[in-house]
Amino acid sequence: MIMQWEVVIGFETHAQLKTNSKIFSGSSIQFGAEPNTQASPVDLALPGVLPVMNKGAVEKAIQFGLAVGAVVAPESIFARKNYFYPDLPKGYQISQFEIPVVQGGSVSCVVEKDGKSEVKVIQLTRAHLEEDAGKSLHEDYQGMTGIDLNRAGTPLLEIVTEPVMRSAAEAVAYAKALHSLVMWLDICDGNMQEGSFRCDANVSVRPVGQKEFGTRCEIKNLNSFRFLEEAINIEVRRQIELIEDGGTVVQETRLYDPDRKETRSMRSKEDSQDYRYFPDPDLPPLKISREWVEQVRATMPELPSAMRQRFIEQFGLPEYDATILTQSKGIATYFEAIVQAAGVAQAKPAANLMMGDVASTLNREGVEISAIPVSAAQLAVLLQRIADGTISNKIAKEVFAAMWQAPSADVNLADQVIEAKGLKQISDVGALEKIIDEVMAANQQSVDEYRAGKEKAFNSLVGQAMKATKGKGNPAQVNELLKKKLAG
Repeated sequence: MIMQWEVVIGFETHAQLKTNSKIFSGSSIQFGAEPNTQASPVDLALPGVLPVMNKGAVEKAIQFGLAVGAVVAPESIFARKNYFYPDLPKGYQISQFEIPVVQGGSVSCVVEKDGKSEVKVIQLTRAHLEEDAGKSLHEDYQGMTGIDLNRAGTPLLEIVTEPVMRSAAEAVAYAKALHSLVMWLDICDGNMQEGSFRCDANVSVRPVGQKEFGTRCEIKNLNSFRFLEEAINIEVRRQIELIEDGGTVVQETRLYDPDRKETRSMRSKEDSQDYRYFPDPDLPPLKISREWVEQVRATMPELPSAMRQRFIEQFGLPEYDATILTQSKGIATYFEAIVQAAGVAQAKPAANLMMGDVASTLNREGVEISAIPVSAAQLAVLLQRIADGTISNKIAKEVFAAMWQAPSADVNLADQVIEAKGLKQISDVGALEKIIDEVMAANQQSVDEYRAGKEKAFNSLVGQAMKATKGKGNPAQVNELLKKKLAG
């Protein structure tokens, strides 16, 4: 009997908070500065200096807690996490351990599985504030390592999930949803290449039906969603093959090598007792009043969950459509602009267009919605031309592609494309009847088969009629006229 395995994945994400200065000092966190030009005595914990909490970092943590429906702790504690690493010269990292600032909460994501989409809710354990370490530089030093301490003290929000994900696809869907959320809230710029959003995946496997978790390995610092999915799938395969060959999975931290398509050991995985956590004597407990929380709430944008519900109630969208459209603030804003220009009656067609041609073209071209070459007002005109029968949905795809390839500032770009390419739909009854008569005469066998009860023959005749009109025949009229003539 072949053993069936279940994958168990938990996530730790480090989101760099969009503050002007570091979490405990006034040093800049601007990316790309010359090495060691943005590290103050506080960041290095030199004798006689004291850390001071950055209020802006706390407020961004509060925003996140409110957005995910978590408990914002009225009092939380900063601790020293003790370990030695060359890019951590003070020998400890200031973090939160026993009492984090954000407790619980959840993030909804859309998971694609077997050609279908489903909404999955990922439960969060906590989110806590901490400082970043420096960076070790290997490339420019032959046989040596350079240390850049510019990142030391950069404010991070570490967001930890429960081990509730069961595939790499779920993990990627969650990571994308979280990435969109922190950018929606404007608490993190989300730049994965610059290290502003770093994902660590805790991966283990267990036989299907077993309650106990297997031994986990943590894959560190995955800086793209593609590498994240690859790394998890490769690590899962490694663990299963190791166990099935009689080996044992060792708890450790691993790195992903995208060139060799493999994970490799970095160091043994520490447990909390290895870090000798204790409350930082230089920082008092962080106290957050109810009034402060409400002040922060008042400054927040409309949240994805609230916008999703509004799209359902105001525009009559299905829950799935509303969920997809509110995965990204940019997509949601663009969609609303289309509906505002085209009218509420066009909300569902606009949603179909956004989830169809717009989404697929953005993905194929590698373009963010902020850089889309077609304006929302131009797409509103395109939708109106479908609604008034000028073009069919099928022709609209061709018009959209042409609008994308030859952008213009003219709001009536769709009309220009339709006119220039001669794509106006044929709705003249006399012209359509003549074409249908010719199609029926040329396809007598299909006509006889339909009249003998073979429904599929009708689809064949419709296809021939649409082909004869070069795709410009009004589909509804073609169907209606053809049925009438076949019944005669």
